[in-house]
Amino acid sequence: MSAPIPSPVPAPASAQALQAPGGQPGPAARRRSVPVRIGPVTVGGEAPVVVQSMTNTDTADVAATVRQVEALARAGSEVVRITVNSMEAAAAVPRIRERLDALGLATPLVGDFHFNGHKLLGAHPACGEALGKFRINPGNVGKGARRDAQFAEMIEHACRWGRPVRIGVNWGSLDQDLLARMMDENAAAALPLAPEPLMHQALIRSALESAARAEALGLPHDAILLSCKMSGVQDLIAVYRDLARRCDYPLHLGLTEAGMGTKGIVASTAALAVLLQEGIGDTIRISLTPQPGEPRTREVEVAQEILQSMGLRAFTPAVVACPGCGRTTSTFFQELARDIDNHLKAQMPRWRERYPGAETLRVAVMGCVVNGPGESRQADIGISLPGTGERPVAPVYVDGEKTVTLKGETIAADFTRLVDDYVAARFGRTTAPADTD
Repeated sequence: MSAPIPSPVPAPASAQALQAPGGQPGPAARRRSVPVRIGPVTVGGEAPVVVQSMTNTDTADVAATVRQVEALARAGSEVVRITVNSMEAAAAVPRIRERLDALGLATPLVGDFHFNGHKLLGAHPACGEALGKFRINPGNVGKGARRDAQFAEMIEHACRWGRPVRIGVNWGSLDQDLLARMMDENAAAALPLAPEPLMHQALIRSALESAARAEALGLPHDAILLSCKMSGVQDLIAVYRDLARRCDYPLHLGLTEAGMGTKGIVASTAALAVLLQEGIGDTIRISLTPQPGEPRTREVEVAQEILQSMGLRAFTPAVVACPGCGRTTSTFFQELARDIDNHLKAQMPRWRERYPGAETLRVAVMGCVVNGPGESRQADIGISLPGTGERPVAPVYVDGEKTVTLKGETIAADFTRLVDDYVAARFGRTTAPADTD
């Protein structure tokens, strides 16, 4: 599937440090990429970094898949990928799309194809029409002489329906013919690469050659996204830095097989934070293995937290709370921080419509007088609760100024009401007087 690899793309002249709120240095300017439309969602260009996720249901089970897509979308996943691995799954995709539309969810679906995608799209053209994007893995599209023909057939279907394609290379399923060829070339080189950088270059070459081949087959340049997923943090960073320099396709970031629990969250955050800080990445997915009983939406929450913590996007109000120490023997500040956080999340579906911008709210719940007043002044609204041996009063700060001191058994309820009042006053829409002429 050899094809010319695009020339490196120079960084835009504007690629300099941005300023985050408060004048602090922020992430580097975003790497320049072409915008790609996936239904109503734009990835790349000037669009914000997009959050996406993937279902783990049997796609042939329409009801279960619709339920999970709905949960992911309502949690904030802007694109949802589904497995399309059988004739039954391909036949179910249009029905899934219809049910989501009936629920008022325009979230685009991405079809994840391996091995037999060309057959599935050929037998079920309505599947291709219902999807917003195709995901093709060059390492799994076919073997030997059939590889090029089957890849071409997939691209033809994408062109037929005007759908973008993510060419998703994965280190666990790298094109073995390409790797063998590169190993032979490397062995004959005057300065051969070590195995690890050779693997990195094989991933990049697979992605870029496949993209060039897709364009030669008629897929527009602005209908291609790339990913080169690995499971190692340093490997992922090295590969994406190089890939970002060599093309202007939008890049999908994410560790593959990130793992379970804190391991998966920490590894994904460590890798993606470095790349996002350098302006690399246009859409992200956190591939967490769910804990037993844990909702699939956890990966969406983590993706949002990464972007919000870095100041790249805002999804829900942030609660700043101290970790507690010997001065905070009471659990009251922990309970209030938890309750305020839950309250803000519960209110956001309504606030998002009624109070645009409320997602940028910053609330402080502090447990003693050491850092409490300072952190509360830095937040939009904050409360400094009394620590051990301190006076049983809780000053509240609004926009840096002390406004009221709470005391007694109703501190939690009173502070919650003050937060609600602040949101309504600051973010409430102002309605111009009606024209009486």
